[in-house]
Amino acid sequence: MPQYNPPLRDMQFVLHELLDVTGELKQYPAHAEIDADTINAVLQEGGRFCAEVLAPLNLSGDQEGCTLDRTTHAVTTPKGFKEAYAKYVEGGWPALSSDPDYGGQGLPHVVNQSFYEMLNSANQAWTMYPGLAHGAYECLHAHATPEQKQLYLPKLVSGEWIGTMCLTEPHCGTDLGLLRTKAEPQADGSHRLSGSKIFISGGESDFAANIVHLVLARLPDAPAGSKGISLFVVPKFLPTADGGVGARNGIYCTGLEHKMGINGSATCQITLEGATGWLVGEPNKGLAAMFVMMNVARIGVGMQGLGLTEVAYQNAVAYAKDRLQMRSLTGAKAADKPADPIIVHPDVRKMLLTARAYAEGGRALAMWTTLMVDKSLSTDDEDERRDCDDLVALMTPIVKAFLTDNAWIATSHCLQVFGGHGYVKEWGMEQFVRDSRINMIYEGTNTIQSLDLLGRKVLADNGKKLKKFGALVQAFVEEEGVREDMQEFVNPLADLGDKVTKLTTELGMKAFGNADEVGGAAVDYLRVCGHLVFAYFFARMARIALDRKDSGDPFYTAKLHTARFYFAKLLPETAGLIRSARSGVAPLLAMDEALF
Repeated sequence: MPQYNPPLRDMQFVLHELLDVTGELKQYPAHAEIDADTINAVLQEGGRFCAEVLAPLNLSGDQEGCTLDRTTHAVTTPKGFKEAYAKYVEGGWPALSSDPDYGGQGLPHVVNQSFYEMLNSANQAWTMYPGLAHGAYECLHAHATPEQKQLYLPKLVSGEWIGTMCLTEPHCGTDLGLLRTKAEPQADGSHRLSGSKIFISGGESDFAANIVHLVLARLPDAPAGSKGISLFVVPKFLPTADGGVGARNGIYCTGLEHKMGINGSATCQITLEGATGWLVGEPNKGLAAMFVMMNVARIGVGMQGLGLTEVAYQNAVAYAKDRLQMRSLTGAKAADKPADPIIVHPDVRKMLLTARAYAEGGRALAMWTTLMVDKSLSTDDEDERRDCDDLVALMTPIVKAFLTDNAWIATSHCLQVFGGHGYVKEWGMEQFVRDSRINMIYEGTNTIQSLDLLGRKVLADNGKKLKKFGALVQAFVEEEGVREDMQEFVNPLADLGDKVTKLTTELGMKAFGNADEVGGAAVDYLRVCGHLVFAYFFARMARIALDRKDSGDPFYTAKLHTARFYFAKLLPETAGLIRSARSGVAPLLAMDEALF
């Protein structure tokens, strides 16, 4: 059975030494009282919950899965899941970074994000239920009427109710402009919704007294396409006047998807049969409103990838230190044993270090991006808010796609470390691989994220957002480039920054003549940008480690080794990616369809 130990030391390093979150946030009234001790205490207790309550349910939850009673439309989650949620609510965890006006604790989102990394490492399938509820909270907090907020937000913040988002339909996939679910206005201001939804994570469960569905649908006079989509709140049970649970609404789970992974998460087919719902935000502006929840979810999926990378790495390292097989090519390293532990072999170390580097780089990127979210939400300076929002917009597809791509690589490597045992369920490694593969697909496939990055976030504004991040890279290069001991990090970072600028310009020029050039280069381009971001953070982390290498703390020695491995063995991938991106779309489209 796999084990999990919360990586609190590295989290503290990222939050306090790399990002100085308390110093960054103390300037804002909402976080004036925040301090490192409080953050550390919260994460330590959160880590205990993850390791002791959730992790032991991960393997059994995957094997048991969810069960649907087709007569009652009720879903039963795996044994222990419901009880774990009750402990989660009892501990006040749903309220961690929520608005105090609705019962929240008001801690920075970056603290909540660190907690969610641990939740995902411990049990991704379970975590999807409260994760979606938090996304529903964010969407309603941003777009609901005051009355809707007073009705729904306290229940979501307390965890008494849970939430989902109901987007796609059997014929849609990612193209939500094709959806057909209808919303008929009623005399009392409500709407009656009819239609079908699929792939609804947590669409039904036994966790909470009510489920708050956020549903995309069309009004009768809605224009075609994505410009005719409205957003509605459709509770499983109609709320009573005093905020309690009333009559059953006409929204039901009619089927469960049998998936390759995250089996403890109920992925539901949902049918709306004249369900009562209320408009959220403006008519025909629902997709924009839902993007609040979708962007939260996209960063959340990146955190799922990060969580799986970390837990797979931990278990692979433990196995590699214990498993005896063959001798080192340079002679026995454990002469008192019949064979050496496999961690002595170079390629085993390469696989382990790849997972470690992707975990540590991903943690730095995710926490920094979330810190930008906190600053945007906290500042009264419009220019600062705009800069933070631009950086978050730029990083969101990278967090989602790069971290989940890396998780697929890392978990596959970690399974390989186990050899034949990696395919045996009781070790847990094959589950991490299956779960990580799903994360590359939902919340917008990683190709969709790549198109979003290159097409919308970079080329659409002539590189304005990218230049803001480039300015951070340039400032670091100029500041640290004078240090001899930083050359091995600063030089390749500066070089890649120049190459990204040139590649972006080249792709922009090509796209003017042929928009398909964006589709041909986008996946390669996102991965190059992901490496640029990782190189920036690894260079920053290396600087800290160099400054403290004589402290006697082996943590900094390990951090420096990991940074050197990243620059030597992983960053060079960008050379091939840039060459591929520049090759254009012709090799992809030249062959006639009939020849496939």
